[in-house]
Amino acid sequence: MVKRSSFLLIIAALGMAAPALLYSQPRERSEVSLQDTWKLEDLYSTDQAWHEAKQQVAAEFDKLAGFKGRLAASASDLLACLEFNSRISRGMARLYSYAFMKSDQDTRNSAYQSMKQEIQQIYTDYQAKAAFMEPEMVKLDKPAIEKFIAEAPGLKVYQFYLLDLQRRKAHTLSEKEEKILAEAGLMASAPYDIFSVFSNAELPYPEIKLSDGSSVKLTSAGYSRYRALPNREDREAVFAAFWNTIGGFQGTLGEQLYGNVKKDIFYARARGYQSSLENALDANNIPTEVYLALVDNVNRNLDTFHRYLNLRKRMLKLDTLKYSDLYAPVVKGVELEYPYSEAKKLVLEAVKPLGNEYAGVVKKAFEERWIDVYPTPGKRSGAYSAGDVYDAHPFMLLNYNGQYNDVSTLAHEIGHAMHSYFSNKTQPYPLADYPTFVAEVASTFNEALLIDKMLKDIQDNDTRLSLLMNYLDNLKGTLFRQTQFAEFELKIHEKAEQGEPLTGEALTALYADILKKYYGHDKGICKIDDRVTVEWGYIPHFYYNFYVYQYATSFTASTALAEKVLKKDPGAVQRFMQFISSGGSDYPIELLKKAGVDMTTSEPFTQTMAAMNRAMDEIDKILNQKGS
Repeated sequence: MVKRSSFLLIIAALGMAAPALLYSQPRERSEVSLQDTWKLEDLYSTDQAWHEAKQQVAAEFDKLAGFKGRLAASASDLLACLEFNSRISRGMARLYSYAFMKSDQDTRNSAYQSMKQEIQQIYTDYQAKAAFMEPEMVKLDKPAIEKFIAEAPGLKVYQFYLLDLQRRKAHTLSEKEEKILAEAGLMASAPYDIFSVFSNAELPYPEIKLSDGSSVKLTSAGYSRYRALPNREDREAVFAAFWNTIGGFQGTLGEQLYGNVKKDIFYARARGYQSSLENALDANNIPTEVYLALVDNVNRNLDTFHRYLNLRKRMLKLDTLKYSDLYAPVVKGVELEYPYSEAKKLVLEAVKPLGNEYAGVVKKAFEERWIDVYPTPGKRSGAYSAGDVYDAHPFMLLNYNGQYNDVSTLAHEIGHAMHSYFSNKTQPYPLADYPTFVAEVASTFNEALLIDKMLKDIQDNDTRLSLLMNYLDNLKGTLFRQTQFAEFELKIHEKAEQGEPLTGEALTALYADILKKYYGHDKGICKIDDRVTVEWGYIPHFYYNFYVYQYATSFTASTALAEKVLKKDPGAVQRFMQFISSGGSDYPIELLKKAGVDMTTSEPFTQTMAAMNRAMDEIDKILNQKGS
């Protein structure tokens, strides 16, 4: 086959702009090619098979009681209990993955919501029955653990977990208390579950008429698509309709989020942590200073972010940049539209530096239906990779709209999937699940490979400007925007921990202050309309317990690692492949050190700012040459 250049791929995609526009208007699932849907039959052949497997797993729960009182006394009993627990956990992970993916492909389907609730219920039941395990195991000090491993070598794969229990000993409660916390888990997911059903299935999304006379429905996928329209009046109409709709539910959304914050505080206090932040980060042995340093570094570099915003204003030829201008195309005539078939080719080309094995698994993912590609009615918004099933391949959910951002999202989720695939392939089950702190490194690393490939292949100035701005837009969204979210999340938890109530109105006021600071509203950098300050109410990640900061830290880590790979530093590819094959075999800070980046220093952030300024320097150079 003759390989075409990326520039030709872009031209071909531009000619297909009309079909791409249809992506954001959900088609019925029956109208989507089977090849473009995920093959959940790889987990269970039918829903009935799922129900039967659930009954089989649940029937074994009571066997766990036979180990009670014996874990600190016998190496063989400890090993048998941990292996039993691993087997049950693997079974439940498979059950849960199937149920939540079935539910996500159509959140309106109550049968799949019920299945998800069923598995949540039995998971809680099992956690309650297993409440005796950690209080017993924490009695084993390091010498006792080493003695047990010598007696039962099979315990070696559990050594990291057992020693980590010792580290967290002060926060491990009695059996009775652990059982209460486990039972509380059934209620803990309620705020997010309500938010998910409401935002994906029941929120009355608005419909508007555009300047060309067409009517569009602003679902989540529709909003993502049409907020980027080139016509400014259309964009402002999209923003007004969408955020006015969200704002109409400010009170309800506020109560939901406040409920989630109170849940986080409950767990932190129950385990004796000083704050919700400390509780959230301690699971991966991350110092709170890493979180606080990120927020501080970003705030000290807002001038760099404002330089990007001023470039966007210059390229759009605007007197005043508005929040509704942040997604607009900056170069006329370059839409960067890609049909999904071309997106797959681009991603495969981009990951070639990682070697044939990596690229071969990516190709397998495309061919063997690991991915659910297009938006359909009731489908969960956004994108994710699900790699929790140790004995099966990962799955990916997309809502592909045909833009370059969607190609980048495909590369991103492929990165997650490969991280899961190689960790599951290389590590024994107890060590395969990688910590959340490193979860976004492999994904944003792939985005870096993709933009590098595009810029190497394309010399046309207008197309380069579009891609460079897309890179900066992604940096804005992943580093600055996620840190803005992280600062908001920290402040709402601090306020609640100090006894301050969090109404929808109070959340909007707090979010408005942070948003305006980041975007330089008072400096005249970017105007923030009051209607968009309810944006917090539509961010699902605020229900994930201090997750968002890891997008930003991971981005700085992946920038540093990608530069090493692209510069062909000796051993860089091997170290990266080792990293994505390491699972949870060490603490995340140590895993990244072995890969070649130290997150306890400011170096990764500094390197990212340097890369950002290099991109802006090139944009300035091209604009000056064009006399713009």
